[in-house]
Amino acid sequence: MFFSIVQFFLKILSSPEVKKKVLLTFLILLIFRVIAHIPAAGIDRVSLANLFSGSPLLSLLDIFSGGTLANFSIMALGLNPYINASIILQLLTFVVPSLEELSKEGEFGREKIDQYTRFLTIPLSVLQAFGMYAILKGQNVIGQLSPLEVAGLMATMVAGTMIAVWLGDMITEYGVTNGVSFLIFAGIVSRLPIVIGQSFAVVGSQDILKVALFIVISIIVVAIVVFMNEATLRIPINYARKVTGTSMGGSSYLPLRLNQAGVVPIIFAISLVLVPSLLSTFLSNTGNPNLSQLASSLSRIFDPQSLAYNLIYFILVFGFTYFYTAIVFNPEKIAENLQKNGGFIPGIRPGAKTTSYLSYVLSRITLVGALFLGSIAILPSFFQGTIGISTLTIGGTGLLIVVSVVLETVRGLEAHLAMRSYEKFTR
Repeated sequence: MFFSIVQFFLKILSSPEVKKKVLLTFLILLIFRVIAHIPAAGIDRVSLANLFSGSPLLSLLDIFSGGTLANFSIMALGLNPYINASIILQLLTFVVPSLEELSKEGEFGREKIDQYTRFLTIPLSVLQAFGMYAILKGQNVIGQLSPLEVAGLMATMVAGTMIAVWLGDMITEYGVTNGVSFLIFAGIVSRLPIVIGQSFAVVGSQDILKVALFIVISIIVVAIVVFMNEATLRIPINYARKVTGTSMGGSSYLPLRLNQAGVVPIIFAISLVLVPSLLSTFLSNTGNPNLSQLASSLSRIFDPQSLAYNLIYFILVFGFTYFYTAIVFNPEKIAENLQKNGGFIPGIRPGAKTTSYLSYVLSRITLVGALFLGSIAILPSFFQGTIGISTLTIGGTGLLIVVSVVLETVRGLEAHLAMRSYEKFTR
């Protein structure tokens, strides 16, 4: 195992093209991390740190910002608006006929959709910047600012988001993996030394057994995440065609991933679960006794450690997994494409029967994926409730992102190395 890893890195170092891509990726990452530590003006750092330490939901949003929200840098919004814009455009692609046709036009269509995504990112950044200002002002993290100062702060946050998107695009185009995912991954990993240091500072001798149990469970969880992320059901596909009177056949398979939806359902669920918590924050500062009581009830129900919160969170992730899988995987279109290309599933008639069979199989494997994502989403509360070491709690969503990005990066590097081998062979 260790020898294979060393050999893999030696292959990277021996390839000038791949090594250049790796160095460029880390150079862009360094620029991103430097900009991420440039603070925005007018922020009370102590109050901000206290706010994030007491709010797991804001800490979860910080994951998707790439680690820039907790210190409220000029990239405070990070990649959140771009991720939301991407999800919205992806959903609209399956609803709006013109966008659906555009998505089928290959590279040109993909570039146009990416352009629309960036256009949509700007108004979403403005809305999120104002919302973040209102929340922090209500928590006395930001003092009283003039309209011009508020506009300047919002413009800074919007500009920071677009810079982050641009850096992500540079990694995607000239680096080794998807840039947006890699920047989020880097934000999560960059906080690990601090979290581990704080954890060992507060762990006493009586907690050694808990820490050992946590490490064992963590290894098991990582193994399960890797397995679920890579698990694929292969449906055999046979092809039968006739060419100039001679029979010619072939076989292949249709891969169906157990986790078709990735981390998107968790993002959707977070967006909804955050609404009551944010609403309670606004209502608690109105001064109206009835509204303050309502805010207190919402805050109690949607406490991340409460049973009601975790149950609602799990149900939302479970439901969104089915919803998003139904959008990204259309059994009817798959069956139609198979029939057009002379393909069929052994024992299943082409057409409607194939559609019904694929829908049946998809619903069963999606059940496994939905249970997996729902469990990952509530994993932090489970660890804190059972082991009782909150500072060592694994963020399930962060873990899923880290594993996915690492696997995607390794596959990308292997593809570049294989391409270099093919080029040598052709020469």
